[in-house]
Amino acid sequence: MKTGLCATLALGVTLASGVAHAESIRISYLPSLYWALPFYVASEKGWWAEVDLEPEFVTFPAGAPQIAAAQAKDWDVGGTGSVPAILGASRFGLKTIGLTNDESRTNAIMTSKADVAAVKADPSAIKSLLLTTNSTADFTARACLEKWGVDPKSVEFVNLAQAQIISAVISGNGRFAAVWAPNTYTLQERADYDYLCSGADAGAVVPGALVARDDYATSNPEQVQKFLAVYLKSIRWIKENPDEAKDLLVDFYYEGGVEISDAGASAEFELRPTFTLDEQVALMARDGGSSEMDGWFTRIAEFMTTVGTITQAPDATSYIDPGFMQVVKENPELVKFVSAD
Repeated sequence: MKTGLCATLALGVTLASGVAHAESIRISYLPSLYWALPFYVASEKGWWAEVDLEPEFVTFPAGAPQIAAAQAKDWDVGGTGSVPAILGASRFGLKTIGLTNDESRTNAIMTSKADVAAVKADPSAIKSLLLTTNSTADFTARACLEKWGVDPKSVEFVNLAQAQIISAVISGNGRFAAVWAPNTYTLQERADYDYLCSGADAGAVVPGALVARDDYATSNPEQVQKFLAVYLKSIRWIKENPDEAKDLLVDFYYEGGVEISDAGASAEFELRPTFTLDEQVALMARDGGSSEMDGWFTRIAEFMTTVGTITQAPDATSYIDPGFMQVVKENPELVKFVSAD
């Protein structure tokens, strides 16, 4: 961990003075996902320039290619799902430096609304399941099967990208599907599907992760802290301006090739809790033991070993680094920036 080094260097972070040269930073994310909205909001509001950052955005269709690109040093920081964050930590030391949101209620197994009650009464009816393997939807699906006492070996897992799952269901080629939002809303509205079991129903917390390449974070701790400050400022603004934020969400999704209804946009805000600076620090605090966030990621890492994605679950303390977030909290100028209108 580089917490001590980060803390020492970061206390000197200052904001834009009008003469400083903006530092380029490459930010990766998956388009048309709620937790990536803060990047869009910050760009619309001009907040990157206020901390002397010049972002270059790099997008990916899924977490696996995103992580592969990080290993090739094609991006510096970003947001991703907990499964790819752990995969990156296991394979080349990717650091998790914060949380994007709690996705527990928006990762789910879905089926036809007409079949929900019958399948809940007899979950063994699930013989085949469309899902994206090595994803949070995969983790959620297996947690739901475990809750129901259904042996995953009795279920055929059909690995498809999320867009392919949507197409298959709409064309009548998939009775059960494990998806994440906003694909959940699409199936509700276009296929008359409904939730059968979500991560929250199965007691499986599904966090999203803010991540950084270890080598980049070690060499550029101030840029990483500023990146976090911009993200947190956007989170605060979204919470305080939900109507305008929903309009921006619709625009952001449209740019990513996704049309979302008013109901779907409202559901994103209602179902996906995000975290303020103080909440992030509290969730990452170890206080002599494991943090709450450590526990969430450890369970997901154990799932990944079970399905063979990784051979051994990495210790959460080896890749979850609370130091960057803690320094943002301790820096008066960054706190003022995060809190200012």
